Amino acid sequence: MGRRSSRKGRDVSGILLLDKPAGLSSNQALQRVRFMFDARKGGHTGSLDPIATGMLPLCLGEATKFSGYLLDSDKRYRVVAALGSRTETGDREGAVIDRRPVPEITRSQVQELLDEHFTGDIEQMPPMYSALKRDGVPLYKYARRGEEVEREKRTVCIHEAQVTSVGDGMLGMEISCSKGTYIRTLVEDLGELLGCGAHVSELRRVAVGPYRESAMLTVEALESALETGGTDALDGFLLPVDSSVEHWPGVDLSAICTEFVRKGQSVRVPDLPEAGPVRLRGLSDDNERFFLGIGEVLGDGRVAPRRLVRLG
Repeated sequence: MGRRSSRKGRDVSGILLLDKPAGLSSNQALQRVRFMFDARKGGHTGSLDPIATGMLPLCLGEATKFSGYLLDSDKRYRVVAALGSRTETGDREGAVIDRRPVPEITRSQVQELLDEHFTGDIEQMPPMYSALKRDGVPLYKYARRGEEVEREKRTVCIHEAQVTSVGDGMLGMEISCSKGTYIRTLVEDLGELLGCGAHVSELRRVAVGPYRESAMLTVEALESALETGGTDALDGFLLPVDSSVEHWPGVDLSAICTEFVRKGQSVRVPDLPEAGPVRLRGLSDDNERFFLGIGEVLGDGRVAPRRLVRLG
């Protein structure tokens, strides 16, 4: 089946795990994939810097309603830090603003610093070259004008930080962290503790929430599938809309309750889990289970709809 072209695009829904190449912004990667899928609607779940590669979950169609849950998810990165210099941007794309000799360091010495200073809850100062906004203007726009504005430190959580290599002025690490963590800031702060400064040379995201590296697809693989099998082949790569919340408790609704929930009404269901968010599974006229959306257990024997999908 050849590529279908239409001004509005197709109503296709699902999550694609893109292995973003270096050199593309997250939005450029999204628009490239949307064009291939001829998708009416799409969004990404948290930006990766242009120099970064790796996992960029793209939500198409109804999946965009759940992108926020991936934005809030934990992430895992592999990073290579260049020791001995700091740059304007905190990565290799920025101009060097400071050079210092690199001391003799061992893997165990660096690991001790990570364990002591970069594990658990830590405070980070957001970099000026970031998409955070001040008075409605992204910080990087101030930075490009040579301006520095006041920022507040933010608390993030580093679940795990492991040294993977040390040598030739480079330092490799693997870091598992909460949302909002700036790897560039962590690298710069570590460089200061080492006394030589540091910046990010390579950065790759290998996990977002429940998704792992093995499930990613490159742009080249998508283009090849489109060429040989059309959009039908591409659709086969999409993960289910609810895959981002599949670890949540599920609540099965009767056919009658399904109709009430579709109308925005809360319903009473036996044997509900504890109060909190749940996946709602409706019952069709054909007696088939399907993902209805996100609900919330209210604690009084009822579950209320919070965000529903419209599929089919």
